[in-house]
Amino acid sequence: MERDYRRHYVALLQKCSNSNRETLWRQTHGFLLKKGFLSSLVIVANHLLQIYTRCGRMNTARNLFDEMPERNCFSWNTMLEGYMNSGDKGSSLNLFYTMPERDTYSWNVVVTGFAKAGELSVARRLFDAMPEKDVVTSNSLLHGYVQNGYAEESLRLFKEVELSADVKTLTTVLKACAKLEALNCGKEIHARVLIGGVEYDSKLNSALVNLYAKCGDLRMASSMVDHIGEPDDHSLSALISGYGDCGRVDEARTLFDRKRNRCVFVWNSMISGYVANNMEMQALVLFNEMRNEAQEDSRTLAAVVNACSGLGIIETGRQFHCHAYKFGLGDDIVVASTLLDMYSTCGSPDEACKLFSEVKTYDTILLNSMIKVFFSCGRVEDAKRLFERIERKSLISWNSMTVGFSQNGCPGDTLEYFRQMHKLDLPTDKFSLSSVISACASISSLELGEQVFARATIVGLDSDQIVSSSLIDLYCKCGSVEHGRRVFDATVKSDEVPWNSMISGYATNGYGSEAIELFKQMSVRPTRITFMGVLTACNYCGLVEEGRKLFEAMKLDNGFVPDREHYACMVDLLARAGYLEEAMDLVEEMTFNADASMWSSVLRGCVANGDKAMGKKVAEKIIELEPENSVAYVQLSAIFATSGDWEKSALVRKLMREKHVNKSPGSSWA
Repeated sequence: MERDYRRHYVALLQKCSNSNRETLWRQTHGFLLKKGFLSSLVIVANHLLQIYTRCGRMNTARNLFDEMPERNCFSWNTMLEGYMNSGDKGSSLNLFYTMPERDTYSWNVVVTGFAKAGELSVARRLFDAMPEKDVVTSNSLLHGYVQNGYAEESLRLFKEVELSADVKTLTTVLKACAKLEALNCGKEIHARVLIGGVEYDSKLNSALVNLYAKCGDLRMASSMVDHIGEPDDHSLSALISGYGDCGRVDEARTLFDRKRNRCVFVWNSMISGYVANNMEMQALVLFNEMRNEAQEDSRTLAAVVNACSGLGIIETGRQFHCHAYKFGLGDDIVVASTLLDMYSTCGSPDEACKLFSEVKTYDTILLNSMIKVFFSCGRVEDAKRLFERIERKSLISWNSMTVGFSQNGCPGDTLEYFRQMHKLDLPTDKFSLSSVISACASISSLELGEQVFARATIVGLDSDQIVSSSLIDLYCKCGSVEHGRRVFDATVKSDEVPWNSMISGYATNGYGSEAIELFKQMSVRPTRITFMGVLTACNYCGLVEEGRKLFEAMKLDNGFVPDREHYACMVDLLARAGYLEEAMDLVEEMTFNADASMWSSVLRGCVANGDKAMGKKVAEKIIELEPENSVAYVQLSAIFATSGDWEKSALVRKLMREKHVNKSPGSSWA
């Protein structure tokens, strides 16, 4: 009879669990309580407990749990899982510690819960305490490590735990190998798959294709796709990404075009491949084609927003921002991070700050992006405060700070944060090392810079292009141009960065002809920074004709629109050499207004070349723009004095006194 009752009421509760009618739950609960079945039949109470926990009614569930005269392991595990799923990890853990006995499922719930939440130290501590480890729990921890950027720890755990690996285990560790680009380790896992006779599924196939593609072994990646026959979307997406990562975009496009009814993953891989290879316009064209076949997701929008950043087209970026909100992706953290970068890159930090104030949820990646935005507009203290808000600071967080300090002329802060990184035993990569070497260059500390480079040598980054470029900059800023050239000659130059460092080094040390000659030898396309360096070299050495040719080549041959810095450099070059009318014509040609600094260059040229009439006009223009600029007053007074107009010269001096404009005192290092 009891068994019949049990079956009947369990069936009743199962019907309740399939309904969202809270009133029905409560009525059933009251009926069972009245009949005394909750106190006499554990299975009935457990089913009701399960209904409450699955619906997030944890207070009601806890009251029922506390009232149960008899509980079994299922009762405890139901509460554990309920707390964990509702985000109350603390209550789940406290309950776990009070359990009279725990089974494998109990351990799995807490380890998996903390691993999913990214609290890996807690998850690992629980896993290590687990008396009998099983493959399900170890898979959860392995997956947690990979998802949270600790791929190396995932492989270490896989080697330490001697358990039979299933398809999910092998798929996870293959993903870890791909993230680390650990090809040999990945091949060992692949061999284990073959020897163990593990049955392939689509995710394992995709992980193998992704491994070989990420590590540049496209022959094996293609072989894996051929082995599959008709590759699934994930495998094809991984192979397209692999070709894109290796710069073989045409082959990626051929694979892409062969596929019919392409899913969003395949489209994303091709669009991202275009963006990664500086083919942003093709990425935007492909996005328009995609909208006729597939629905975009957050990764799609992130890719096309990055394309807008690369092209510098902020208006299109704004349209994608609106598009993200229209499709419910405005609050997506990945999309928000790329939008922040886009606004910052396109010179609109205010819009980036406005977007950040509207974001509802944050992660470390988004906060890192915002730190870069603050540094890009000189808000160093805001960047510091935001950094302190990050609970789990990643290596990128620390690098964002060291690079930002270096770019904002804060070498002391750069060195201090690098010291803290070393104290915390954090790994150093090319970005942290290059920023610290640049900080040493800014304070002309050759000895300290060489010590940092010695650390780069220890960790195997002495040949890295970014680190080497920083070392070139260090030597040149410390006057050791020959040492800088030796480093440059030994550096593998795959992009413009080392060329820019050496050209700028020659420029700042007065080696104008050498800078121009090196510019002519460039094996990569010059950038705006390259032209700034070589124009500076012409300016410092008075190479007017060479400067004119380079300025024209920048516009006509390379398609660059000169910005304010390029015009300022060219105006200064012409004014110094006495070509004042040409300098004025260049100022008139600009699409933006000249600032006081640019007019000051013209004024110095007027004074040096005795053009009093133009000098008077220019000085008055500077005073109009910057009434507190003492240099303009002094130069204007001198112009009047040298032309014999002592009365007007005295009048200018009187005007300075009335406006409380003080002449800046001279200083000397001697």
